[in-house]
Amino acid sequence: MSEQSTGEKTIALVTGANKGIGYEIAAGLGALGWSVGVGARDEQRLEEAVAKLRAAGVDAFGVPLDVTDEASVQAAARLIEQRAGRLDVLVNNAGSAEGWPDNPTALDPEVVLRLVDINVIGVIRVTNALLPLLRRSAHPRIVNQSSHVASLTFQTTPALNRGGISGGYTPTKTYLNAVTIQYAKELADTNILINLACPGYVATDLNGFQGTSTPEEGAKAAIQLATLPDDGPRGGLFDADGVVPW
Repeated sequence: MSEQSTGEKTIALVTGANKGIGYEIAAGLGALGWSVGVGARDEQRLEEAVAKLRAAGVDAFGVPLDVTDEASVQAAARLIEQRAGRLDVLVNNAGSAEGWPDNPTALDPEVVLRLVDINVIGVIRVTNALLPLLRRSAHPRIVNQSSHVASLTFQTTPALNRGGISGGYTPTKTYLNAVTIQYAKELADTNILINLACPGYVATDLNGFQGTSTPEEGAKAAIQLATLPDDGPRGGLFDADGVVPW
């Protein structure tokens, strides 16, 4: 899916796109000739990311966006509506880890609430605000950024080392998986395909740059799901190599 049937450019929004995996998702979609909204809450980093993408030939535009702020989310939706009148692809990439790994017995409940607000409620806020614009698209796609650590199968397989004990970050991604399944069920009779991407253990500031993959490699799964054909899957958990167990 590179263009709409009318020949117009595909319009995408990537949240948390000023750096790391989000930036590389924006770059990858832009390389397809798409017009890509770069969502970020830090104004300076947003401007720098857009400038860098444009210098690389990407049709990028800035979208000030704090996923924890309803007014900011609504303003972002209005900006995209005014610019394009619709949205074809939404990649909910923005997220936070806050000290992961962390033992559940030592958790600060306020930190957990903040993680849920960013990693789960933030996705709900953004998705619901932009659904009216996605419904105007001929080939709408939603990609929610999950993680291999969100897999309960992986977490309960002793031979697998999936990031150690995480009482905060990991359960929020499992929660996001569950919410996404419910969206897929509700949207089953529409042309909106919604899925979850696992980027892998990528070196970003989320993990103190301890990951073993590059952000470019981490962007692959989300780009694959953003470009699914109309008969593609919905409500699934995938990495760049295929299906990831729940």
